[in-house]
Amino acid sequence: QVNLIESGGGFVQAGGSLKLSCVASGGTISTTVMGWFRQAPGKERKFVAAISWTGGTTYYADSVKGRFTISRDNAKNRVYLRMNSLKPEDTGVYYCAGRRTTRVVTTPQEYDTWGQGTQVTVSS
Repeated sequence: QVNLIESGGGFVQAGGSLKLSCVASGGTISTTVMGWFRQAPGKERKFVAAISWTGGTTYYADSVKGRFTISRDNAKNRVYLRMNSLKPEDTGVYYCAGRRTTRVVTTPQEYDTWGQGTQVTVSS
């Protein structure tokens, strides 16, 4: 079983940037579709971005298009989320997720491996 650990979260002012990282242990992610989700207190976990095995296909939530970039480095068993022009509504716990499938998936129910999350707080 692959374990995922997120890092890179923190406190940032509106307009700032952060880069989140997710490292996998216990197995390779080379045949794993990877995604990022976020969840604010009292709200549902929502899709942010997803990436195919080799990074050739990416998907983004409309709310983050043009501001966030997902990428991966399979040799290092890592996936990243670069976040620019952050807004207060981006605040939440960000989760890294994976699924061994050839189809890029964008809902929480379609992923079966999750990290514990990293907190991102954007001040107004």
